[in-house]
Amino acid sequence: MNKLMSARDVVARLRDGMTIGIGGWGPRRKPMALIREILRSPLSDLTVVSYGGADVGMLCAAGKIRKLVFAFVSLDFIPLEPYFRIARQSGAIEVMEVDEGLLLLGLKAAAMRAPFIPTRVGLGTDVLRHSPAIKLVDSPYDDKQWVAMPALPLDVALLHVDRADGRGVCQVKGPDLYMDDLYARAAARTYVTCDELVEPAVFEQGEEARYVFWERSQTTGVVHVPCGAHPTSCAPLYGFDVKHFKEYAASAKDPGGWAQYFERYIACGEDAYLQRVGGEAAVKKLPLPVF
Repeated sequence: MNKLMSARDVVARLRDGMTIGIGGWGPRRKPMALIREILRSPLSDLTVVSYGGADVGMLCAAGKIRKLVFAFVSLDFIPLEPYFRIARQSGAIEVMEVDEGLLLLGLKAAAMRAPFIPTRVGLGTDVLRHSPAIKLVDSPYDDKQWVAMPALPLDVALLHVDRADGRGVCQVKGPDLYMDDLYARAAARTYVTCDELVEPAVFEQGEEARYVFWERSQTTGVVHVPCGAHPTSCAPLYGFDVKHFKEYAASAKDPGGWAQYFERYIACGEDAYLQRVGGEAAVKKLPLPVF
């Protein structure tokens, strides 16, 4: 069973109007090579579900997003992602804004094929006032009400991992899996980019299998893209690129900044992109973020 694909193959399978979940967290382990491939395509009218970073910001800048379901959109040391800020403040996108816990529960409900998960999270907050799709339900056991966080089923999940094999076995050795396993299980199809493509026998050695967090049957396709998370991090291989993020954020202050950034770093294709950010050796030297 060979699930190897190219990034272009993946994007060719996506359709306008799809609900796409993007794994990772802010500036950490985002499938940026696939995001750049989407940016080169005519794909549009997307609903995106993400603990957002530059993935969301770039898709907003390119007008690819119709609706965003999110808990935050941040580059960490740049607290509010600049192109997301522009889209949000101008009303260019529909939003469902929830907190980190509710987004997790929405993904978990979809992964369980349940319509919702009851929770106390969100009670007494403006999340309910601004998100009319989130209902309250009566407890069958006492007189209390609970928030019924609806499932967030995904047409597609896009993830980045440290290692994978051609069968779709994926490995994450960083300090935090984030919600990537839930994205994989909540989606009808899951496409994964990996920094390292290995033989299946690797996962039979020592404790390597302990770092595999979802079944290979959940993985639809694998794309080998060294440094495919850049400019976000992929611990333990490399950190996020502060210098590049500063250049990216500065471009949002210029009316023509996105077009210039797109021309220099996206339109050129992935091989040229990697060379323009210093090459694989330079990316591998980026210091890991401190949690």
